[in-house]
Amino acid sequence: MRNIALGLDLGTSGVRVVAIDLSGKVVAQATRSYPLLSPCPGWTEQNPVEWTSASLLALKEVAQQIEADQVIGLGLSGQMHGMVALDAEGQVVRPAILWNDQRTEQAVSQIESIVPRSTLIQRTGNPAVTGFQLPKIIWLCSEEPEAYARTQQVLLPKDYLGYVLTGEWFTEPSDASGTGCLHLETRQWDEEVLQALGVSVDLFPAVIESTAIGGRLKPELAEKIGLPAGLPVVAGGGDNAAAAIGLGISSANLRQGSISLGTSGVIFAPLDQPTPDPQGRIHLFCHADGSYHLLGVTLAAAGSLRWYRDIFAPEANYVELMALAERSPAGARGVLFIPHLAGERSPYLDPGARGAWINLALAHGQSDLIRALLEGVALSLRAVHQVMVPLTAVDTFIATGGGTKSELWLQILANALQMKLVIPQAEEGAAYGAALLAIVGAGVASLEDILKQVTGDKRVIHPASEPTYEKLFQQFQSLYDLLKAVR
Repeated sequence: MRNIALGLDLGTSGVRVVAIDLSGKVVAQATRSYPLLSPCPGWTEQNPVEWTSASLLALKEVAQQIEADQVIGLGLSGQMHGMVALDAEGQVVRPAILWNDQRTEQAVSQIESIVPRSTLIQRTGNPAVTGFQLPKIIWLCSEEPEAYARTQQVLLPKDYLGYVLTGEWFTEPSDASGTGCLHLETRQWDEEVLQALGVSVDLFPAVIESTAIGGRLKPELAEKIGLPAGLPVVAGGGDNAAAAIGLGISSANLRQGSISLGTSGVIFAPLDQPTPDPQGRIHLFCHADGSYHLLGVTLAAAGSLRWYRDIFAPEANYVELMALAERSPAGARGVLFIPHLAGERSPYLDPGARGAWINLALAHGQSDLIRALLEGVALSLRAVHQVMVPLTAVDTFIATGGGTKSELWLQILANALQMKLVIPQAEEGAAYGAALLAIVGAGVASLEDILKQVTGDKRVIHPASEPTYEKLFQQFQSLYDLLKAVR
């Protein structure tokens, strides 16, 4: 019996491929990186051809570590929201515009002048957002009309790789719901919204379910990388949805979500119905399990700490910084930190938001500044969570990301949110979730059974009563509006 599944995650800095057995154990893995391009301030792009080269190398490396004839399928995951424009021959028209690109502010205004924000939220779960794919298409039509005229197909990053591997055009709801033009109830493209904007639905690929087989590995590529020709390629999921599958998070347990302390801070809460925040302050996307989820993002979480170290303490390591922070009490002796160093996503959707330390005095030292930074990130995530509370039943978060290596930061986060945090023994990420979806797509096991087997040993951080954070949060919320006046 063939007993290995592959998962591939096409990230922003690189690609990761994992091979797992049917019990969920990782048996091989490989990574490859590629450059990030920024031709203008606020622009982020990548060359899809470099994605392909890196992915094929990573797949070949993994194939050499396993019995390749035992592979049952390959699942895909990747960075969301990006735009890959292809011509009639399937060739890349221009570099891909990525999720964190900010050039589309005018396109967002144009979309909402034609389709009211309330209508977009009701139908697609979200307002128009600068990082989403639909505003990028509007921008391309306006700013690069020759390239737009050549464009016959628009794909998301992982789906472009799926096309390269199989020759088929396909996507799935968890990634497609981050374009800005997927109708969440039908889980298909919203033709009414697209028609109002003058965008042809023919630009977009077919939407299949996350566990469906989108195509099969081309023989010439199979020979090149050492995998079986005709290997099923499963549609998979956007990176957040796939990572959630890897953690066992689904609508089967609506009380458990996840919170990530990576470069950005991300809160993921499963839903069984598409229930958006009426103001669109947090995202509503499809989940890879066939249901839905809320997603809230604070853009500079562990990224704030990395910024601090690079600028103010380049000789220090993170363990030393955390030891310094422990010397300052809860509340950092009155210092507040606003972590809007890269603008802010949730709940403000404001690329112009900026960071600050507040209440500095001569008596404050490095310990207070670092402690305030950790608390500011936690309070920023509380601002996200507060919007989610009326919409979800989540009472426990699985905590992941580099920031969770700090017991101090975990306890600050638990206290600020007043939520129980569960820390998994191992965190495998989106590539692992994509491999699990491949097992389901290959017909070997049901998703329900797969999710049961990923619940491994975990430790728990319980919140302690911390009245200081209640006062800090009220101050934190008031500072966003006050700081607008000094931009």
